[in-house]
Amino acid sequence: MTIIKICGITNVDDAFAAAEAGADLLGFIFYPKSPRCVPPETAAFIAGAVRGSLGIRRPRFVGVFVDEPVARVRRLLDVVGLDLAQLHGSEPPAAIRQLAPRAFKALRPRTHQEAQAALDAYRESMPDDPNLPQLLVDAYHPRQFGGTGHRASADAAYRLSGRVRLLLAGGLTPDNVAAAVEQIRPWGVDVSSGVERRPGTKDPARIRALVQAVRDRETALVAPCPSVPHAMTP
Repeated sequence: MTIIKICGITNVDDAFAAAEAGADLLGFIFYPKSPRCVPPETAAFIAGAVRGSLGIRRPRFVGVFVDEPVARVRRLLDVVGLDLAQLHGSEPPAAIRQLAPRAFKALRPRTHQEAQAALDAYRESMPDDPNLPQLLVDAYHPRQFGGTGHRASADAAYRLSGRVRLLLAGGLTPDNVAAAVEQIRPWGVDVSSGVERRPGTKDPARIRALVQAVRDRETALVAPCPSVPHAMTP
């Protein structure tokens, strides 16, 4: 089953809409320059509401950080009640190791050569838990760290998808996510702007449509080929 992460959650209604649609991961962005940045106290309130209502059926909570000190990331993991930290800046492998096993690295490779170099650099620091992502691939942008609506390098993502538990991000929408799942076969998909009415406000109908598109494509990919009846002998 393809894991689905809905990122850029800023309010309780959007969190419940994503959870009820079948999202496996909810992402809170703590990067101040993002239009989807959420204060830690708000994220803690949202996480607490979802946890209190859904219990063990709740999605996991992921905090998205960009070049934050490890000490602050560790503190917010505990204060907010996050399960994982997604490090989306230029953090070195040592930062992932210091937060292990509760962190994974986001990459923005432009080519498969850059993807390979990043894999070599971060391989030893990736989580071992089969239920956790190991890397995320997002679209490259010279000034923005995600949420651009641009597509990630399909070549780079494909080169990684069979080798690590890869979250694919970058420009995914209900209209194109099925094709991306079929082409790249990622461990999971990460969607933010593609299911929004406007930056920071999700559209429940688009979330449901995206989840359904992923599940429908999975069903098609695993459906058995129709059997060919044997010719009858006289």
